[in-house]
Amino acid sequence: MNFKSLLFSSLFFCLLQPVFAQQSLPENSIKLGKRRGSFYFTWGYNRDWYTKSTIRFRNTTTDNYDFTFIDAKAHDSPDFASFYKLTSLTIPQYDANLGYFFNDKHDLGIELSWDHLKYVVTDNQVIHVKGQIRERPIDKDTLVTPDFVHLQHTNGNNYLMINLVKRQKLWHSNAFQLSAIGKVGAGPLISYTISTVLGNEDPGYFHYHGVVAALSGGFKLDILKYFFLQTDLQGAWVDYTNTKLGADHQGLATHHFYSLQYKYLFGFNFPLSNR
Repeated sequence: MNFKSLLFSSLFFCLLQPVFAQQSLPENSIKLGKRRGSFYFTWGYNRDWYTKSTIRFRNTTTDNYDFTFIDAKAHDSPDFASFYKLTSLTIPQYDANLGYFFNDKHDLGIELSWDHLKYVVTDNQVIHVKGQIRERPIDKDTLVTPDFVHLQHTNGNNYLMINLVKRQKLWHSNAFQLSAIGKVGAGPLISYTISTVLGNEDPGYFHYHGVVAALSGGFKLDILKYFFLQTDLQGAWVDYTNTKLGADHQGLATHHFYSLQYKYLFGFNFPLSNR
């Protein structure tokens, strides 16, 4: 089974799992159903996997190149060494979400999410390179060293999305409630890319890079109404159309890929007053 089939099969199973439950739980489980609605906030961290990507590099303004990497491999960079320090909370690959559950009969919600992933094109891999570099044609398998090209979306490969959220209650007790959570969303890539192309380095800056659309499924365990733990598996289609290159930002890199993200999160519920 290839990466795309595994990704979407896993997500399809997660999202449809609640459909096969015998029945939905009572609306008053943990009393959440008695309230107008509830805001929530989550924070957590992630690991990421990426498909191969065909990446085009070009600059015909202040340099002269237009070449393409065919099926370049990339990996994440978790950087979890000191995540527990208050000054280092945003150094690892993290996720932050602010949302609202309407607590109506459909159990729907809406969410603003910021997913901070990291994407690094693996250095020193052999890639088929095709195009021209300063009027010299190239069409061969090439060892791509950092002196030739280095590309990383590590501050990061950022997904800013609006999500529609569906909750399906699965089980509850006096203190706990277990729910399945499904999400679908889309938004812009507000990313930060560090690169070197033919010796021209760009330390990077935040700007609009393209678009992302994602689908996820997971589980949420509410604890005493106000706290919860959550885990999600998210698949995304990512399209970079505006990645600037070079110290003068006159170069451009374009590519698209699929990502698979596993999240582990904790959060806080803020229920509104009773009806």
